[in-house]
Amino acid sequence: MTKHKLVIAEKPSVAQSIAKVIGANKHCDGYLEGNGYIVSWCLGHLIELAPPDFYNEIYARWRYEDLPILPQTTDQGWTYQVSKSTRKQFSVLQKLMKDSTVDSICLATDAAREGELIGRLVYHQCHCTKPMERLWISSMEDDAIREGFRNLKPSSEYDALYEAALCRERADWIVGINATRLFSCLHGQTLQVGRVMTPTLAMVVLRDAEITGFHSEPFYTVEIQLDDFSAVSEKMKSREEAEQLLDQCRRKHSARVVEIEKRQKIEHAPALYDLTSLQREANRIFGFTAQQTLDYAQSLYEKKLITYPRTDSRYLTEDMYELLPDWIEGVSELFHETGLSNDLKVRQVTNSSKVTDHHAIIPTRSFKRIVLNELPFGEQQICTLIAARFEVAVSDDYKYKETTLTLECGSANFSSKCVEVDQEGWKAIQKMYLKKEKADKELAVLPDIDEGDVFPVRNCLIKEGKTTPPKHYTEDSLLSAMENAADVSADVERKGIGTPATRAGIIEKLVQKGYISRKGDKKTKYLIATEKGTALITVVPEQIQSASMTADWEEKLLKIERGSYRSSDFMDEITEMVSGLVKECHSGKGSEILLPQKGKSIGNCPACGSEVVERNKGWFCSNQECHFMIWKENHYFRKIGRGMTPQIAEQLVKKGKVFLSGCVSARTGKFYDATVVMHTKSDGSPTYEMRFPDSKQM
Repeated sequence: MTKHKLVIAEKPSVAQSIAKVIGANKHCDGYLEGNGYIVSWCLGHLIELAPPDFYNEIYARWRYEDLPILPQTTDQGWTYQVSKSTRKQFSVLQKLMKDSTVDSICLATDAAREGELIGRLVYHQCHCTKPMERLWISSMEDDAIREGFRNLKPSSEYDALYEAALCRERADWIVGINATRLFSCLHGQTLQVGRVMTPTLAMVVLRDAEITGFHSEPFYTVEIQLDDFSAVSEKMKSREEAEQLLDQCRRKHSARVVEIEKRQKIEHAPALYDLTSLQREANRIFGFTAQQTLDYAQSLYEKKLITYPRTDSRYLTEDMYELLPDWIEGVSELFHETGLSNDLKVRQVTNSSKVTDHHAIIPTRSFKRIVLNELPFGEQQICTLIAARFEVAVSDDYKYKETTLTLECGSANFSSKCVEVDQEGWKAIQKMYLKKEKADKELAVLPDIDEGDVFPVRNCLIKEGKTTPPKHYTEDSLLSAMENAADVSADVERKGIGTPATRAGIIEKLVQKGYISRKGDKKTKYLIATEKGTALITVVPEQIQSASMTADWEEKLLKIERGSYRSSDFMDEITEMVSGLVKECHSGKGSEILLPQKGKSIGNCPACGSEVVERNKGWFCSNQECHFMIWKENHYFRKIGRGMTPQIAEQLVKKGKVFLSGCVSARTGKFYDATVVMHTKSDGSPTYEMRFPDSKQM
């Protein structure tokens, strides 16, 4: 009997790439087979945490007195279930794992924390005990896959990574479920709260508040125009002071050089991209959202054109050093004809000590065979960025001289500055790739000047300006704020909130939930908190919005991955925080300022018995789990020529029916009287039926 190794990838496209390389070419229902391998896939998260009502039926309703909900304290402990949408594929994997011809498992999900979680949960949910190995690769190229299979790792080497993934998932569940229910119950409406989402929202709300509260103040400068250049005074708060200086300059007629400062400056080439820096640059240059950039990069990875994108490293390992010159040369030939420098600074991008699970994002060796214009436009743009950075990062420094003159005129000093480029270095390479990017502003060239030289003042004038508030966040600047969210010591490896792989999803979720909105032109979109988002941050306590606390948790998750922090200690900390939060937050005090007030009750819900209260758009059951509602813009009643009113809604709730006169037939235009009877479906949503008096049947 032929034995097989079962290879489990994260998605079908990856499974197909792996199967092609290892010779599993026979297509079956939900897997591929051949050459001693069976290759199947997970379709993302097949297994998910059970909902609260699994642990106790009372949790089907949202009530303050039932909090906190802590699965680890129940008889069942943490419990997982198969996602409804992926049951078919789970059945395929379960059958394959139990197959007597399968003697071992190879986990080939994404080589990262979430990939580890996805694969291991399926393994455990199937109660599989067969030996398991790990495929850990940073590229989907054929050679990388072959090399990975020649060097499969024991799964035990990644046990700590799995522990960290479990802690992340369970901590998010505990905080999300309990905090969302807590604040929703306290304030009478659904308020989504998350471990990372809420601190991110708090940063946006705080920035918006700074802008709103900013008081712009005018300032004034005096500019003197000399023969070949101009010089500017320091800022002054009053126009009168500026006018006095202007008068002095006009009477003086000349300015004397009192100091010349020359500095040689160097800008080193920027490092290679990790995911966050790629997302920031793509937003700044092309206006892509963080999620768009991640989607484009993931597609390019699966097409074998770039290395693994969900990385937080900006360096390559030192064993890649010898390969890089030819590698970079092949990529650069696609974009420009100019030859590369003979002195590539490869050492500045190789540092094994700064590489975590995956090295920086770079083009693969397959990249040089790309036909760029055959790719979707967004992928072309991301390809260009990654190729440019690959060459830029090993290029010469940008060197320039900066000269600052200080001149004396009247009772004040004036300054003038210029820059003279000595070596364009990496900036010249970047301009070749990114032709549409704005060129550096050209500064005036100063003539040869010595201290003590005197220049006639040809003209002088007052210029008025205003202090400006900070700018609203873009995705570029918000990603930077998330990455550097906490004020911690420099030796901390990961000091931000979220991870490179999750930050895009966090921003998208805030937009989807209506807490922030994107506003601006096509390229530059600002992220601005909505009234709902501002209201949420107003009512949740500091510990839930704290970026420092969340960043501390992220750092501890990283330590769990490294085996230097116990997962039980991390979960105890999360549990203690949530339990304390529930005890301390026992009223909705303060929410009346921003959150909509609970509307008038019109009776008890015909589906579950809870109160039905008026909101902006209709009358809704106060039980968060019940779907009963009567819309003010009610299509059924509008179709019969009768708009919904509070009186009609109340009759329907209290009596289950309402008699209406003067209804209009949409077909004939005739008027009639009828009784509308309301029924409720199993989930509480209403349906309507029309009944007529015997003498007025239509």
